[in-house]
Parts: sequence; C-alpha cells; structure tokens
Amino acid sequence: MPLTRKAYRAAILHSIADPAEVGIEASYEYFEDGLLVVDNGQISALGHARELLASLPADIEITHYQDALITPGFIDTHIHLPQTGMVGAYGEQLLDWLNTYTFPCESQFADRAHAEEVAEIFIKELLRNGTTTALVFGSVHPQSVNAFFAAAEKLDLRMIAGKVMMDRNAPDYLTDTAESSYLESKALIERWHGKGRLHYAVTPRFAPTSTPEQLTLAGQLLGEYPDLYMQTHISENLQEVEWVKELFPERKGYLDVYDHYQLLGERSVFAHGVHLCDDECARLAQTGSAVAFCPTSNLFLGSGLFNLPMAEKHKLNVGLGTDVGGGTSFSLLQTLNEAYKVMQLQGARLSPFKSLYLATLGGARALRLEERIGTLQPGTDADFLVLDYNATPLLGYRLKQSKSIAETLFVLMTLGDDRTVAQTYAAGNLVHQR
Repeated sequence: MPLTRKAYRAAILHSIADPAEVGIEASYEYFEDGLLVVDNGQISALGHARELLASLPADIEITHYQDALITPGFIDTHIHLPQTGMVGAYGEQLLDWLNTYTFPCESQFADRAHAEEVAEIFIKELLRNGTTTALVFGSVHPQSVNAFFAAAEKLDLRMIAGKVMMDRNAPDYLTDTAESSYLESKALIERWHGKGRLHYAVTPRFAPTSTPEQLTLAGQLLGEYPDLYMQTHISENLQEVEWVKELFPERKGYLDVYDHYQLLGERSVFAHGVHLCDDECARLAQTGSAVAFCPTSNLFLGSGLFNLPMAEKHKLNVGLGTDVGGGTSFSLLQTLNEAYKVMQLQGARLSPFKSLYLATLGGARALRLEERIGTLQPGTDADFLVLDYNATPLLGYRLKQSKSIAETLFVLMTLGDDRTVAQTYAAGNLVHQR
C-alpha cells in the first residue's frame, strides 16, 4: 500500500477530558488556525498551523477550510436500525408505541433485501449527520445485523451492533427463543466481532421481553467472549419500571435484574436511565457500565428528564444517544439542543464543552474506545468532521456575532443539524460530502 499522508487546515476543537472532573478550561484544546495531519487512516499530528507547516514535506496535500470547524466524529451510543422507517410516529408513550409502531416496522426485517436497503439508508443518514461510530440495535432477525455490518465494513467504519434477543411479551412473529437467540448471536459474533473496525453487542431488548433463561444465556455469551459489548434499555418509562417489578418480584429493582444475570460490566451500555436512583447509579459506576442519555426520545415519548448531575456525582460514564425512532433526529447536534433544554427544565446548566464531550470523548469512554476514537489525539483513528459556519443563512449571520469559541460551539449545537456537516471522514477516508 502506498503511504497516504494528508493535512487539513481549519479551526480545530476537541475534548481531552470531562469538564465535570477537570473544569471547563482544562477539558478541551482549541486551535484557531489549526492543522490536522493524517497518515494511513490515523492522526499523526495536531497543532497550530504555524508550528506544524514547516515540518511537513513540500508535496503534501493540504485542504484548507475557511469558516469551518474540525471536530472529532460524533458517537451515538443508542440507536435502532429497524426503526428508521417509523421515526416521527404520533401520539404514544413507550409501551403502546412499541406495540403500535415499532414491532410491525421491525417485522419487515425478516426480508433480507429490505434489511440491506434500510442498512444503506441508515448508514448514509449517520454519516450525513457526522456520526462516525454508533451502538446499534438490529431487529430480532440476524439478517438485520449482517446487512448493517456488511454496509459498514465497505466504508471501514467503527460500528457496534447486535441482534435483538426477545422471547416473550412481543408478537409471535417477532420473538425468538432463548436457545435460538444464543445460537444466532454466537454465529454473528464469530462472523463479525473484531473484523476490521466492527464489534458485536449482546442485545436483550429489555428485561420484560426476555425470560430468565434468555437473560442467563446473554450473560453466558459475555463470559465466553470477554471483549463483547452488551446493550439494553433501563428505567425509561414509569409504567415500564412497574412492569419489571411485576415480572421479577424476587429482584430488588430494575437494575438488579440485569445485575443478577451478569450483564453489568466495562462494555455494558444501558439506554435512558431516566428513573434510576442514587444506588443504581453508584452500582453502574462501580461495575464500569455506562448510560446512554437520549434527550430527544425522552421528550418525544414523554418519558422524563435524565438526571445528568446525579450521574456526574457518581462518576458514571454517560454517552449520548439519538434513539431513532423514539428520537426524532439522527443529528447529535439536534440531540444536544434537546439535552440543553432537559437540563434547563431541572435548573441545571449544560455547557457547550460538556456537550462536545458527551457527543465525542464521553461516548468513546462509555464504549471503552477512547484510545481509538472521540478525540483528535495523534495515534487515534482519523474519524473527524468539518462543520460549516455558513451552512444556513441564519447560522452564518448568527456566528458573525460570536465573540468566543464557547459561543460558536453553543450556536452550532442550537441551530445546527445535518446541513452543518460539510464533510465526514472515517479512518481518513471521505465518507460524506454535503
């Protein structure tokens, strides 16, 4: 392979730590006129253009962006591939919404051609919105995951996904069995986990749709393959929390169900967590588990407000999730717009630098991938975005009034969406051009 070395010059910003732990000023690096050097899909240098230019060979290709900001690629820690076709479905809260819209939509993934078509649309949407890594729920059908991984592999994307395990409390046309879910998951793990930049996640939908036998086998899979992920839902909706108590009366609470079946751990990500208590946050943090904060979905389905300050108090890893189709946008910029409002409603503030952290390095830490993605540190994968300050007339006009990078960042997160993402790079390759 010939060496491919390229450089990109623009304003550059990335998180280097959690503002809740080190304070805002120490949490990021900003280069007003910065240079990012990429060698063979990895970042090899980052710094001020004036300092780095002299060290580069004369013939290197330098792309210079005006009125733009380079950031790390966004990381979505909770999203559903098979719900792409029902995003924006009217009028229900979680449990009715699942039965009315979600299950019928997911049933279409029994058809391999349908799965392949939606996987292409889904990945294009992720990249258009600047999402370079996502933790993805498939449907109960293995072909949903095969289709997604095949499409992601072609573009050398770092993606994590799993087949839903669901053997009760769902329509007959959409359930597997404890045994079939174990065998199908195992076959997918053998085929895809660790191939290129792909990883597998054991995916029980949520406690109410899995029998104790199925949850036992989910835990067994995690024991058999030590670096697997686990993803599921927790404490999203008050009715759901009560239902779990009825189904598992012998357990202390919702989290204790998963804990009992050995599903907590360093690569376990629990979506929502809106109604977690202090003890549950402490236990999640103690086991190295993470929560995916899904503000657009929590507001859209009327589920409640995630208590980020409580999670921070326990040093619990938190990533951001769009949760399409409960969430209404693939855009993590729009998701941060809603996250800010969720904090406002609780009398708390969400600084633009904490927002940047959640969408990048925070997500990478939740997924234990901070050595590879989430920052622009030399040695990490070259997954990055070019955000256009003039993406819309209003955005261009508003940013001309900006007096600081904090203000610019906040305006991008409030007024920005897929139009703001001019280019998306994954492993140094241009994978989206607006």
